[in-house]
Amino acid sequence: MLFKSSLSTVATTASAAEIWGMGFFLIFFPEEEEDEINNPNTKKLKPSITFNTLLRRTNSVHLVSKAQSTISICALLVFFSLLLFTLSTFEPTATPSFPRRQLSSIKLYKPKPRPIVRETVHAFQGMGSLYTRGSRAMNSLIICHVMDSVSISELGLFLRLLHRSSLTSRSDVLFVFPSGKSNGYDYVIRQENDSVLELIARFKDLNGSSELEASFDVTQFVKSSEKMKGSAEAIWGRRIRSGNFSGENETELTQLSYGSVVGFEVDELDPENSLAGFMDHVPLSLRRWACYTLLLGRLRRKFKHVMLVDVKDVLLLGDPLGRVKNQSPESVYLSTISTATAKHGRKNHQKDVITPSIISGGARGIRRLANSMVTEIVRVAMQHKKKNSVTDSVVLNQLVGNDLLTSNIKVVVSPESIPEASSLSSVVLSNHSVIRRGNSNVEEFRVALMKHICSFKLDSSVYTSDC
Repeated sequence: MLFKSSLSTVATTASAAEIWGMGFFLIFFPEEEEDEINNPNTKKLKPSITFNTLLRRTNSVHLVSKAQSTISICALLVFFSLLLFTLSTFEPTATPSFPRRQLSSIKLYKPKPRPIVRETVHAFQGMGSLYTRGSRAMNSLIICHVMDSVSISELGLFLRLLHRSSLTSRSDVLFVFPSGKSNGYDYVIRQENDSVLELIARFKDLNGSSELEASFDVTQFVKSSEKMKGSAEAIWGRRIRSGNFSGENETELTQLSYGSVVGFEVDELDPENSLAGFMDHVPLSLRRWACYTLLLGRLRRKFKHVMLVDVKDVLLLGDPLGRVKNQSPESVYLSTISTATAKHGRKNHQKDVITPSIISGGARGIRRLANSMVTEIVRVAMQHKKKNSVTDSVVLNQLVGNDLLTSNIKVVVSPESIPEASSLSSVVLSNHSVIRRGNSNVEEFRVALMKHICSFKLDSSVYTSDC
């Protein structure tokens, strides 16, 4: 017994020393293995760790296959989308043709004609709008300013009379509009331009016919090819490289002669509103003078004669430029109107004052007058406490009375005042080249004018809507 205990003690000591030297190695068995050890006769089962590993591998295979199928479907969708888009962009090279027998039985749909939308073309140096490009370069320019209160019918009447005065056969017409108002007048301007050009073209085609008589002198718009030969092209719009500027066949004996019609807004010609710092509100009647300085400076040496016209107040029936064509380039021709005045309770009496509604002269003189007017407007505005009371009529009369300011301008004042339309009969009306609209009804004046126009066969064939 003593020997056994000593032997066990030695074995324990040796095993302890062996364990201390070699370390620990632990093995854990699951419950199934313990049952298997305890009961060796039970059926041997597969360890659970092998089943979990297989399950994880199966799930990963399924995920990879699903991802591949999703990518394949997306690729097919993209391919079919690109194919459909490519096919839809192709246009048929030929339209299907039907036999003549079938055409008679098929009801073809004819859409209603749409109004022609014209492309907006800049008139000059990226500014303005070109309504009609003239057949050639002109020596005279008519600048018409359109006040805010001018209606479409008033502008249409002014332009119709302007065309019938034959001024547009030898002059360009330039409109100055308030800011944002040019689009509202586009239609009536183009309509009047197209009507008069159609009338002139019919007159040219009916040469030698009994229907030549018109309500105005149409021959001014038709020139011989010899006179038109060598004419420069109009400065407005895009440059035409062809040598035929009138758009007519060069082999014809006669060609059409008409000027350009263009329009600008004040913000294009005076973007900084030069007079805004000297008065609270700058009306177009004053701001236009700042526009003239820029415009005539850029058009220097392009025109010999210039005329300034107020569309609201003046109607042109003839050629007022004829009186300045033989004058010097520095000359400025001013007109007067009669106004009623009263002093110290006396009865009203007539007084002639210079009107800014119509001014004509040489291009150099008009440009110098515009520069002097801008300086005088600033001076008068700084003197007045009520800056909005400044008018171009007052400034112009003060300027003309100051010989120092007009020393470089040759001023000529007409002794005859411009009559009003309401004070003239239809017979006397034709003897004047310029009349004032005054308080007369524009519609009544237009009706009387169209009654005269429609009495001529050639005119009535063009103005069918008014006749």
